Amino acid sequence: MKFCSDCGHPLQFAVPPGDDRRRFLCPACGAIHYQNPRVVAGCIPEVDGRILLCRRAIEPCYGRWTLPAGYLENGETVTACAERETLEETGASVERLVPYLLFNICHINQIYFMFRGRVVHVSDQPGKESLEVKLFAEAEVPWEQIAFRVITATLKRYFGDGRAGAFPFSLDDIGPSPDIIPARSR
Repeated sequence: MKFCSDCGHPLQFAVPPGDDRRRFLCPACGAIHYQNPRVVAGCIPEVDGRILLCRRAIEPCYGRWTLPAGYLENGETVTACAERETLEETGASVERLVPYLLFNICHINQIYFMFRGRVVHVSDQPGKESLEVKLFAEAEVPWEQIAFRVITATLKRYFGDGRAGAFPFSLDDIGPSPDIIPARSR
């Protein structure tokens, strides 16, 4: 940020009185411009032991496979966001969404909240952000063509939990290095 969205004055980047971190401050009107993580909500759409993935028609990662997910809108619940993104990207309607994973991705200021959901209807056409959608069993997942590390981590956890016969809610972190995906709690 360079200018105050309240008054247009150039901003400073400093620690406000009583705070513990640097923020964008306006010396003219006193506004403090907080920047907070972006929340992404998504879904693992399930159909008879398989999951529905979509192949991206947009950047980043054009042509790679992912789970349907996207940014939470103002005034929207995380559940509604996961349902909306699933419908928009795959053409599938889901029900019985159950919270499954929350990933902190601090190095890019994101929080991923993933649900499991049962597919009740799939359209003949994918959404405009997808080239195609396809159901995959674990052995069929194109692991080398998955778009994002958080999706790979989600899928590995999901299939591992499926083999164990239980899907507990988990909280985890995705670090800045591809080698860092610590298991915080299960």
